Amino acid sequence: MATSGNLLLMTDSYKVTHHFQYPPNTTNVFSYFESRGGKFEYTVFFGLQYFLKRYLEGQVVTEEKIEKAKVFFEKHFGRKDIFNEKGWKYIVEKHGGKLPIRIRAVPEGYCIPFKNVLFTVENTDPECYWITNYLETLLVQVWYPMTVATNSREQKAIIAKYLHETAENMDSLPFMLHDFGFRGSTSVESAGIGDASHLVNFKGTDTLAGIEVADRFYGCDMAGFSIPAAEHSTITAWGKDGETEAFKNMLTKFPTGAVSVVSDSYDVFNACENVWGGVLHDLVAKREGRLVIRPDSGDPPEIVLKVLGILGNKFGTNTNGKGFKQLPPNLRIIQGDGIDILMLDKILGRMKDEGWSAENIVFGSGGGLLQKLNRDTQKCAFKCSWASVGGKDVNVYKDPITDPGKKSKKGKLTLELKEGVYTTVQEGKGDSSKDILQTVFENGKILKDFTFDEVRKNAKLPLES
Repeated sequence: MATSGNLLLMTDSYKVTHHFQYPPNTTNVFSYFESRGGKFEYTVFFGLQYFLKRYLEGQVVTEEKIEKAKVFFEKHFGRKDIFNEKGWKYIVEKHGGKLPIRIRAVPEGYCIPFKNVLFTVENTDPECYWITNYLETLLVQVWYPMTVATNSREQKAIIAKYLHETAENMDSLPFMLHDFGFRGSTSVESAGIGDASHLVNFKGTDTLAGIEVADRFYGCDMAGFSIPAAEHSTITAWGKDGETEAFKNMLTKFPTGAVSVVSDSYDVFNACENVWGGVLHDLVAKREGRLVIRPDSGDPPEIVLKVLGILGNKFGTNTNGKGFKQLPPNLRIIQGDGIDILMLDKILGRMKDEGWSAENIVFGSGGGLLQKLNRDTQKCAFKCSWASVGGKDVNVYKDPITDPGKKSKKGKLTLELKEGVYTTVQEGKGDSSKDILQTVFENGKILKDFTFDEVRKNAKLPLES
């Protein structure tokens, strides 16, 4: 059941006046959400279930919330004749405070080419035609988890490509992009939503809020995993002359399993050559578990290649079946500074050119994963496409002469798979038996509850099959 805030206030101010603005005798409004284009040619549809469960499920309208909204809007607009008190009270009296709307959506995790419908919203009670687009503001925020999931999957595709070319298997793929984005997020909620979206594709994270979201809203007991890791404060607290002891402490306090140690506090090259590869060489070589060395500054491709070179000279390398060099299995590096989709590709490309397998490295990403995107990254929009006015069907659309890219779709919509291609059929001309959209929400109830395992399965790369 929804638990947060007053839904009546979760909209744009001007929408509060829209119940006055539809044509007389309007009884039904049908709207849809899509990616009109953007950076990626498809979108991973994810996150609608979060918003449905958190904000729309169950009794979300009460007399108390109506009264608070009434007072609020009188102050906000400076007048008493704006707020649709009658309409909201009708929802309480007729529907027990549950929303009389139906939402149909693409199964979560599906990868749908842009310019296709992703979900539709329509009222189920003719007295509540005004509520469909009142919910636009909240529902459009699905752009964020959807775009993060798409961005993360695209990075996964790049990593998978280099693994396929330079490694003998794909076993390490689920843990090769780790979420470092909690502190760079705009709120705890955005960190949770964003990280859960990333975890659709990967299983490594330090953003605990996302694990909670995956559990609470998608029934996943433990969606992400991490390892003990040092930060600069825990290394530099030993002083510059104590760096070797700080590193040794990490090995002795965590004698088995994976452990990550940031190594650029002073001189990462000296740390790799003379500390890890010198004084502590035998401890590293004999350790039961993986040491992950983390450079954290400098030009990423140059630093990664130089560090790999030093570690390869000190600990040796093997040549795998595809002819690429690999460090010993218990030694890897993690690049967590400056990582976004472009830098990740650049580093892996340089590694391949220099004969290194992609398996030698994992990545951490924060802003490049959760923050370097916005609603326009995938040009997400919510538009009305059909209405019933005075008993007549009206195909509703916009077609601005100044921007053809903003032309909207007409009529009732279905999403169908035709000869292997997803196609949005407009103007009610589709075949409902072939419609991929599923009714996920109706009259306050969740009708389809996706598990995180289902979402992950739907979002798999072809190379993972």
